[in-house]
Amino acid sequence: KMNCCGLLTAQKEPVPLKSVEVELEVRDHVATVVSTLNYENKEDKPLEAVFVFPLPGDAAVCHFSATIGQRQIVAEVKEKQEAREEYDDALSSGQQAFLLEESEQSPDIFSLSVGSLPPGESASIRLEYVTELAVQADDGLRFCLPAVLNPRYQPQGASVQVTSVPASLVPYSLSFSARVSSPRPVSKVESNCSLDPLQYLNPEQTQATVKLAAGHKFDRDVELLIYYKDAHQPTAVVEAGQASAKPGTLMGDPVVMLSLYPEFPQAVMSSVASCGEFVFLLDRSGSMDSPMDHSKRQESRIGSARDTLLLLLKSLPMGCYFNIYSFGSRFQHIFPKSVKYSQKTMKESLKKVEEMGADLGGTEILEPLKHIYSQSCIPNQPRQLFVFTDGEVGNTKEVISLVKKNSGSHRCFSFGIGEGASSALINGLAKEGGGHAQFITGTDRMQPKVMQSLRFALQPAVVDISVTWDLPKGVSVTVLSPPITALFQGQRSLIYAQLTGEVGAAPSLSEIPLCVQICLCLSPVCRLTVHRLAARTLIRSLEMEERERRGEQDKGVKKKVVEVSVQSGVSSVFTAFIAVNKGDGEAVQGPLVRRNEVWATILALIWLHGFKVDAQDEWQLLAMKAVSWLRAQNASCVTECVEAGNVLLGCNVKKDVLGL
Repeated sequence: KMNCCGLLTAQKEPVPLKSVEVELEVRDHVATVVSTLNYENKEDKPLEAVFVFPLPGDAAVCHFSATIGQRQIVAEVKEKQEAREEYDDALSSGQQAFLLEESEQSPDIFSLSVGSLPPGESASIRLEYVTELAVQADDGLRFCLPAVLNPRYQPQGASVQVTSVPASLVPYSLSFSARVSSPRPVSKVESNCSLDPLQYLNPEQTQATVKLAAGHKFDRDVELLIYYKDAHQPTAVVEAGQASAKPGTLMGDPVVMLSLYPEFPQAVMSSVASCGEFVFLLDRSGSMDSPMDHSKRQESRIGSARDTLLLLLKSLPMGCYFNIYSFGSRFQHIFPKSVKYSQKTMKESLKKVEEMGADLGGTEILEPLKHIYSQSCIPNQPRQLFVFTDGEVGNTKEVISLVKKNSGSHRCFSFGIGEGASSALINGLAKEGGGHAQFITGTDRMQPKVMQSLRFALQPAVVDISVTWDLPKGVSVTVLSPPITALFQGQRSLIYAQLTGEVGAAPSLSEIPLCVQICLCLSPVCRLTVHRLAARTLIRSLEMEERERRGEQDKGVKKKVVEVSVQSGVSSVFTAFIAVNKGDGEAVQGPLVRRNEVWATILALIWLHGFKVDAQDEWQLLAMKAVSWLRAQNASCVTECVEAGNVLLGCNVKKDVLGL
């Protein structure tokens, strides 16, 4: 069974979300996104609902607050189970509560529980996150605001399921504005949606604003491509620590973010490899039959993936080896093992690829990956894996863990096909596989993206990468990012590090050209963007380590994740944001639509007294405990619940018999 994304009540009632406002602030290659979700309960009873929505897979959620009437409640990050219990307790006491947590299967799905909104009440929820912007083949920086979550295929036994909302049924409006600033001039901003003209804020054109044209329906992903002059200039951003945080901690110390764009010597770049084993893995699940674009019928995802693969096949160097796998609920391969690339083998494979359709069922990507990794590598032919998928899998973290485990024997290049492709899966495959990720949402930019990935795959492997820190006396560095496993010409690599000691007297936030050495210069911090991105990087690394150690008795890694998450205010798989409006202490009148413990407890008591009186010795103590708990809730709806429970169960158990 699939649940729609968007705002859902327990009965799948109409969505009480009225509008979404999104403010985007881009500083060079880092974005801060502030989303405000406005709700109204139009029911005649209190309402609990869940809003499931997508975020970039590498986003760091760093603020969550709710405004009800004139009162604002700011959420805290707590250990996930503790947060859930606090949320349930608040609802059963008639208090308004909000819970934000990320899916354990995929880090780009968040669910937001909006609890106990009284009839006619409005609530405004503010969510803030920071994310890095990926560099595209044409030097543009890509920001994507997902409109929908595609149906994610779930292997047997998986739990969280979400699906998309058809464009015609999107019931809320969207306003979207962006502010862009950089040390370099902003040359242009493009989008797949209509934009108002770019407005420059200064003569140097280093600051600009842009917004969506009026009338946008939010029926598709909003994609922005931002272009700077001298786009590949490497930079370092140094951000001062939080004044209220303890020195020596991640949030209390300055953090540096290095952005590296290596320039390889021309002699190295001209000796492009003519060897390698190229393994192509094509998604042929049913969802690949969907159109590329949600707003209108056009080429299907499988058609676009086929075209991409055909272009790659024709461009491979003579003398290399290759094979083509395709998968759905099962997988197939064209050759039993990789074969030498020749006119004959190329023609045979082109013919078979042209016949491939989206006809293999579900999206079981794990088994073909295991089969590929079980094949022996060919001596002196480095293995390059190219994955084409619409990213609709539910076991994202398991898939990425497998790629990481085998990262020593291959490089993985991923292609997200169509709108809504999971950024967590596509970026995760490339990052852990030491390759590069591309998103293909239309045919216009496909060719340069495909050729860029192939050029990267043919580039010599850069190994033994090390970074030497030349720091002032008394300053030490703790690198927070995993080691860089691959460096490509024209691809950005980021390193986050914590600086401890006397770094500098005048804190400031500035971008410094990265030459032979980095000069440290600090200035006032507004949003702690770099700290939160650094915390996100550390959290993701620790989560991966915890996954690999699962089953061992050591709980230290999970404890460290919770500690970093709570200290930095950045979400993780083991924590959640919880906000409770204690208000004036008065209970909200009427039974809740969902998860109301008072109603459930009374129903259980009526059933015991009505049908299990002969076994009273077994449940009497449990019932006394339940009655004691109910009295403590001081709920005003007890009489109404007893009457309704008797009608529902066909009993006639009096309130005083229950002890209420």
